[in-house]
Amino acid sequence: MSGRFGPYGHVVRVAALFVLGFAAFLVLRWALIPPDFGRYGFYRAGALDDIRARPAAYAGQATCVVCHTDVDEARQGSRHVAISCEACHGPLGKHASGDFDVKPATLDPRLLCLRCHTAMPGKPAGFPQIVPADHGGDGPCTDCHKPHHPKITVN
Repeated sequence: MSGRFGPYGHVVRVAALFVLGFAAFLVLRWALIPPDFGRYGFYRAGALDDIRARPAAYAGQATCVVCHTDVDEARQGSRHVAISCEACHGPLGKHASGDFDVKPATLDPRLLCLRCHTAMPGKPAGFPQIVPADHGGDGPCTDCHKPHHPKITVN
């Protein structure tokens, strides 16, 4: 049993590795975590300023209605009147601010409608739900329903 620490050399080596590992952890933590992290809970305080600096992506329902009054009139009396335009058409803040090259994405009515109206347990009983295989075949919903006023059928 020779050596500097005698029979405890293996314990000293493990303790030294632990101390080196802990020191490396502290250095990496100091280098990688921003100084303002944790000021408002588990968040970086500067993130609020970063978010404020980004341009708005959504225009809002009132902005859409200014130009698209015909669509707004078609929605009146429908349950879809309570749904924002951008819930289906996506964020259109650039379009609303005058960049008319930015257009709503081409919508696939079959996928879009089924996102909300596929029958699932747990949805309220009064909410219109369908079983896609039993309702309308494989065609788009807009073959039979108007998207902004779905109760009115297309004939």
